[in-house]
Amino acid sequence: MRARDLGVVVGKHLTGPHNAITDVPGVRVGHTTLQGEGVNTGVTVIVPHDDIWTEPVFAGSHVLNGSGELTGLEWIRESGELTTAIGLTNTHSVGVVRDALVAEQVRVRGDGAYWSLPVVGETYDGFLNDINGFHVHSEHVRAALASASGGPVAEGNVGGGTGMICHQFKGGIGTASRVDGYTVGVLVQANHGRRERLRINGVPVTQPDVPLPAYPPGYAPGSGSVIVIVATDAPLLPHQCRRLAQRSALGVGRLGGTGEQYSGDLMLAFATGNRGIPPYGMTADADVMAPEIPLRMVGPQAMDLLFDLTIEATEEAIVNAMVAAETVTGHRGYTVHAIDHALLTSALEESP
Repeated sequence: MRARDLGVVVGKHLTGPHNAITDVPGVRVGHTTLQGEGVNTGVTVIVPHDDIWTEPVFAGSHVLNGSGELTGLEWIRESGELTTAIGLTNTHSVGVVRDALVAEQVRVRGDGAYWSLPVVGETYDGFLNDINGFHVHSEHVRAALASASGGPVAEGNVGGGTGMICHQFKGGIGTASRVDGYTVGVLVQANHGRRERLRINGVPVTQPDVPLPAYPPGYAPGSGSVIVIVATDAPLLPHQCRRLAQRSALGVGRLGGTGEQYSGDLMLAFATGNRGIPPYGMTADADVMAPEIPLRMVGPQAMDLLFDLTIEATEEAIVNAMVAAETVTGHRGYTVHAIDHALLTSALEESP
């Protein structure tokens, strides 16, 4: 079930065929979902294109609030390049996912004088998952990479989003796309927000009959995080990618996210429209790197359109995460309820 299955349409621009980040040509997504006794977690990977391990793409990032982790951002800020697939998981599994992505680059590139700085984002699933049990292992990352594909993307309680909470409803993975000349796709791991602030198409969606999560004493509602990954086939330079990442934060805000004190709201955008960027470092069989590389860029006057596509896709991706999610009772007996589809539909139908 997705937002549009309920008649919930965000914005005015057309979606891609799958309304997913995979509508950007070459982008693939894979999940490994772990569920069991007290375990609700996993890993999600986004592969920008098949040769990402040897051919970087331009990228840029934005931090709305920094109570979280998205590894590799310093090098992206410095070089403007994304050099690996992206991993999403829980807060205490960042290291193992990062190490597994390093190992995958070594497997693909072989031995050589190069380094690997993967991008791995996290959000905290410790209410529904035994986060200190360290249940995500390297084989789960390899499985997610092996399963990564184009086409429709599983949402809700899957992969890195399995144990996440969004606006005090069950959250998780969500995705959406927009197309207008260029394609922009967004994937979120949504674990943020307060229910009192949630607005969908401007309509309050508090659903008082749906119980709020029973947080422990002293826990501030809205604590959590959201990771937003933006992909586009537009030929962007790194500073333009950074601007798209920044605009995705407006999509978070339009639904009521405010970047609370203990919410790690981190955004990354990458663009596949420029290809042929050489790999970082020298491999064992590499020749001297070319001194110049031909590039293209979108004219500044076209950025407004890309901003609009990004904001709309981010909004709908978050709504899709909530609509697709299912109620979960997890670690220590905490229950987090899914958003009620009938109440959501009736609230939006009754709005002026």
